Amino acid sequence: MLALQEYGSSDDNSGPEDESPSTLRNRIEVKNVNKSHKNLSQEQFTPITSAPTLSLEVCAAPDVVPTGTELCVHHVDPTAVEIKHNPKFEELFAPDVGPENPFRTQQQRPTKNILSGFVEKAHISEFQFENQRRTFQSYGYALDPTVDGTCEEGKTIIGATEVAEGTGGKTVFENTGLREADKRKRRRNNNPDDIEGFLGPWGGYIDEQRISKPTDEEASELEEILAKRNKRGKQVEEKPLEEKTVLHIKDAVDYQGRSFLHPPQDVGVNLRSDSPPERCFLPKAQVHTWEGHTKGISQIKWFPKTAHLLLSCSMDCRVKLWEVYKERRCVRTYYGHRQAVRDISFDNDGKRFLSAGYDRYVKLWDTETGACISRFTSRKIPYCVKFNPDSDKQHLFVAGTSDKKIICWDVRSGEITQEYDRHLGAVNSITFVDENRRFVTTSDDKSLRVWEWDIPVDMKYIADPTMHSMPAVTPSPNQKWLACQSMDNKIVIFSALNRFKMNRKKTFTGHMVAGYACGLDFSPDMSYLVSGDADGKAYCWDWKTTKLYKKWKAHDGVCISVLWHPHEPSRLATAGWDGKIKYWD
Repeated sequence: MLALQEYGSSDDNSGPEDESPSTLRNRIEVKNVNKSHKNLSQEQFTPITSAPTLSLEVCAAPDVVPTGTELCVHHVDPTAVEIKHNPKFEELFAPDVGPENPFRTQQQRPTKNILSGFVEKAHISEFQFENQRRTFQSYGYALDPTVDGTCEEGKTIIGATEVAEGTGGKTVFENTGLREADKRKRRRNNNPDDIEGFLGPWGGYIDEQRISKPTDEEASELEEILAKRNKRGKQVEEKPLEEKTVLHIKDAVDYQGRSFLHPPQDVGVNLRSDSPPERCFLPKAQVHTWEGHTKGISQIKWFPKTAHLLLSCSMDCRVKLWEVYKERRCVRTYYGHRQAVRDISFDNDGKRFLSAGYDRYVKLWDTETGACISRFTSRKIPYCVKFNPDSDKQHLFVAGTSDKKIICWDVRSGEITQEYDRHLGAVNSITFVDENRRFVTTSDDKSLRVWEWDIPVDMKYIADPTMHSMPAVTPSPNQKWLACQSMDNKIVIFSALNRFKMNRKKTFTGHMVAGYACGLDFSPDMSYLVSGDADGKAYCWDWKTTKLYKKWKAHDGVCISVLWHPHEPSRLATAGWDGKIKYWD
């Protein structure tokens, strides 16, 4: 509200008809002032004769709404995430405004402050809560937590009420009587000076009987029992089994004096070629089945370079050599292990091979004659063996054992030349890379380690919380990649050059291999990747796109190994725990 007043000039000569009402009012005010100040001189008093001015009055009082009306309540949106004012308690916990949702179920209608219901704060002493919990644990009864126990009449016992009546409802902190276990006396000797007889907290009870260590009488009885078992031949013999071999073909040499190690020339394929087939194709049908092993097969290997022979080892403790072309006969069987044979490995020219068995022996065999050249053992199970591929190091081989070591033996002297002991679990695979200057090992400790040859400290250690154990590793034909069979039903790819980094974009999935060391292999032109499966299936993926192209039932048991022929565009061999080796084209 604004009030404006206008003040004019006070001229005495002007007539009453010329004066406006405001001027006349000012004149009257001035005359009144002059009358009240008669004692003042003319110089001391000057009448108001200023120019017209404006005065402004502002009313800043706010609009006040009476309390108790609906206008004072700020309704809060129940779905709002952020509130930009400071609401009162009544506003926060006010009922919802508007009609009730008719489509809510009975479970959705009640008020909730958590997903499963409504929680109210309860105030209880920690001591009382622990008291009742321990009482219920020890005696089987406690106060009913749903009843207000402020008065004696409101206390209700739940649980073993009969026991509570006998003890008067006392808790563990009130009932100080000894229990049956507390009455047993302990052996005590807390004198630390007595080195031999000091017991401390490990004294035990006087009437306690311990069976962890046998008495002298029991020890003598056990010795007698073990002696009888040794006489019956039940003890595992430390001496290696006497090796022997059986030749299954009539003539070990042909009319020119060449043995079966010599590759055939009239099979339609140049087996001496160093270049792989220009283009590979997926196999369509089964060509042949090699049968001869009585138990599951654990590993198969091609003869080096030519692949005209196939070597297999089995859980029936035998190693067999098979023909790949012509009659596809079993050429020779090698007997020399007491337990299942785990791994086999040819040297560069194929004239010798190694076999590693669960009887803790690694044996070196002559492929042609079947003679066992030498035996090696570290008293641990060798899980994998491999010759050094360098031509000047053919007398050295490495074996990964169950005691976390990689041991290097010299064939000529039969002695251990180096031990690589950095893994935390059994060593499963050994793969040479970087022109055989380095080798990569995988272990049950879910890690991958890269070693320089003859340096017992790993130069690279690869481990990730997402990694699993990788029991089978295969290098690519161009030596740039390592394909690793992972126990989480995947095939992961690592670079075999410099950094050994995992290629996250190339991961092959679709098969089931958890718990089995199923082998895998590349096609010679690197267009396909093949793998075995725990269900006996064989899988083929496209290398570039990681797309699964084909899968088929190959074996009744686990398909433990798959090898693509290095000179054939569409032929591969599979081995399974049904004791069969199958050839596909």
